Amino acid sequence: MGKFTAYKLPLKSLSPGTHEFDFHLDKSFFENMENEDIHDADLNAHVTVVYNGDFYTLDFKVTGNVTLLCDRCLDDLIFPIDSTYHIVVKYGEDYNDDNDEVLEIPMSDATLNVAYMINDTVVLAIPIKHVHPMGKCNRQMSALLKKHRAQGNDEDADLENELIDEMEDMDSAPEGGSDPRWDALKKLNPSDENI
Repeated sequence: MGKFTAYKLPLKSLSPGTHEFDFHLDKSFFENMENEDIHDADLNAHVTVVYNGDFYTLDFKVTGNVTLLCDRCLDDLIFPIDSTYHIVVKYGEDYNDDNDEVLEIPMSDATLNVAYMINDTVVLAIPIKHVHPMGKCNRQMSALLKKHRAQGNDEDADLENELIDEMEDMDSAPEGGSDPRWDALKKLNPSDENI
């Protein structure tokens, strides 16, 4: 039995109409995916398949929490996931995933393994930077970082200090506040207020 056998949808045996599938994702799912960023997970993936006789519409809804490492203090960071994904699947000559919205699979495939689609839905919901909200990092590690910053005299230390200061500035920006870099860009097209 393969690692992802439980994630196969029996497309050819589905009757026209709506069908629903539920999966629970935990640490072992992401270990099998060889995803080293996610250290633990408690996620529920709900897949709705609508078959109209010609093609299958798949809607994924993944909710729950994943555990990551904070890039700043290296403590566990619980990150909430609430993500969706939509794709249309149809049968054709060969496997073809050139289109982001339509997946073509060979007529010989009776099932579709959605494990990688679910994994991608989760991974794309996680920001590149994994950090606790300001003031929530491990205090001992924060103090240690500040101590090492104060001792640095060489060029590498100056660069490190600049990067840490920039990270702190980004974290301390008020929610919904204005970033002067974006304000300058907004001036280029003052008629568009949705930027």
